[in-house]
Amino acid sequence: MRHCSVQVRGLLTREELDRYNALMEVGGFLESQTRYDLVYTVQREVDLLIMPAIERLKEKSRQRDRDTEAYLNSKAAPTEAEGEDEE
Repeated sequence: MRHCSVQVRGLLTREELDRYNALMEVGGFLESQTRYDLVYTVQREVDLLIMPAIERLKEKSRQRDRDTEAYLNSKAAPTEAEGEDEE
C-alpha cells in the first residue's frame, strides 16, 4: 500500500483520517495474505479518499502564491514612485 504524504495527511479531516487509517490497515492485512487483487481495490479507495485533501493543499499553495505576489507588488510600488520623483 502506498501512503500519502505527511502534508496531505495533515489536511485530512478527523473522519477522513480515521477512514484512511482503517483502509491502510485492511490493505496491509491483505498484502500479508498476498491478496494483491483486493489490495488494488483498497488502494483505489484510499486514492479517492485523499483527493479533497490534495485539493486543499493545492489551494493553500495558490493562496501563498497570491500573498507573495501581493507582498512583492506592495514593495515594488513605492520604489517605482521614488524613481519617478528623481527624474
